[in-house]
Amino acid sequence: MTANWAAFATAEPDLADTVEKRFGAYTHHVLATLRKDGSPRTSGLEVRFLNGELWLGMMPDSLKALDLRRDPRFALQANSGEGTGMGGGDVRISGRAIEVEDAETKAGYVEEVEPPEPFHLFRTELTEVVRTYVEDETYLVVQVWTPGEPVRTIKRT
Repeated sequence: MTANWAAFATAEPDLADTVEKRFGAYTHHVLATLRKDGSPRTSGLEVRFLNGELWLGMMPDSLKALDLRRDPRFALQANSGEGTGMGGGDVRISGRAIEVEDAETKAGYVEEVEPPEPFHLFRTELTEVVRTYVEDETYLVVQVWTPGEPVRTIKRT
């Protein structure tokens, strides 16, 4: 089961707000894709939250775009920033990236973002959102959301 960003934000608005702010704290994040041989590839990436979707824009024929065309599974890690202070915690999103080739949709994205042209544009379908943070300097807290389920919270000492 998958969901777009709007479905996640409707189901879990507080977690969605925290995740979006965490991604908004920095411009560049880390995208993991799968190479032809199945091994992981990590790449830097900018993301956008627009019109109820999480968008991934990429340079033409970049290796990460070619990876996603071949196998749409991805994991996206928010930039943790400098040092160890991760305000808002560590956040990760997993799912599938679906390339958008519809001219009208791409034109709408260009109006909002003004990316260098040409570019690949991928709309995401989320399969998991995870936030990890430290509470009261005592507990490691992990929040996990999957489509159709409430957030599960795990605390470890």
